Amino acid sequence: MNTRPFLLHALSPLHAGTGHTPDIIDLPTARMKATGIPFLPGSSIKGVLRDARRATDREKTEAVFGPSDDPAAHAGALVVGDARLLALPVRSFRGTFAWVTSPLLLTLAKRDLEEPSLTVPTIIGRGARLAQGNVCIHNGKLYLEDLDLDATVVQEATSWAQRFAPLAFPDDDIFTKRFAIIDDDTMAFLWETATQVDARVRLDDGTRTVAKGALWLEESLPPETLLIGLLAADRSRRRDVKMTPDEALGFALSGEEVHQLGGKATTGRGRCRIIPFAKNGAAHAAP
Repeated sequence: MNTRPFLLHALSPLHAGTGHTPDIIDLPTARMKATGIPFLPGSSIKGVLRDARRATDREKTEAVFGPSDDPAAHAGALVVGDARLLALPVRSFRGTFAWVTSPLLLTLAKRDLEEPSLTVPTIIGRGARLAQGNVCIHNGKLYLEDLDLDATVVQEATSWAQRFAPLAFPDDDIFTKRFAIIDDDTMAFLWETATQVDARVRLDDGTRTVAKGALWLEESLPPETLLIGLLAADRSRRRDVKMTPDEALGFALSGEEVHQLGGKATTGRGRCRIIPFAKNGAAHAAP
């Protein structure tokens, strides 16, 4: 089975819902059970990619994504993993905002990328490691919301920033100079508190005022959030369609595409870029 990691770049708020909860936030975003890391389910991504391919070649779509009329006929060649948080945009005292990640998130990303040359920096206590030329540093500090962290420019952060920058901002690199690696504890605090929470209402058709009980809070990942996921594929199992694992991966996602993912599409949520990684660090070019 061959694999291909992909980057997901939120261009508008991204809401991957879990249903209504009795908590303070009525409609929270999806989080992994053990870690609390926000994610977008792979089933959502697979469904969107399947719909995009169906119009181009139905037979190959059935081979790669699985048959829609008879699910027991054969398995699809493609496996789509969940897209896990990679970097969260957080308001900064300098530089407007920073893309923040942590050693834990980078270690998980390194496993998916299978690139042993990338080194994850160690951060003891509270602190930040920044890429070369970072515009968010101020007198040796990184100020995020109401947090202040001792900041140091290190080569490891620069290497990671240069790995992701060609995908996140290929034309005008504003990523490298805003990329920051912070300690895991602070990152866990931010992915719980630095998401976007909007108050939503439903109007009464007669009075055009808020209907009784129709006020709720909805959580989303903010625009510019980056997530990372993994596509995996085996050979086609459809008798009349022969495809290798690489051909299946290329059919599923050959280059950068823009799709609507998650819920709340009619309110502008979920507009995302999805870009496959290439081995050399660049994005796959669309055919």
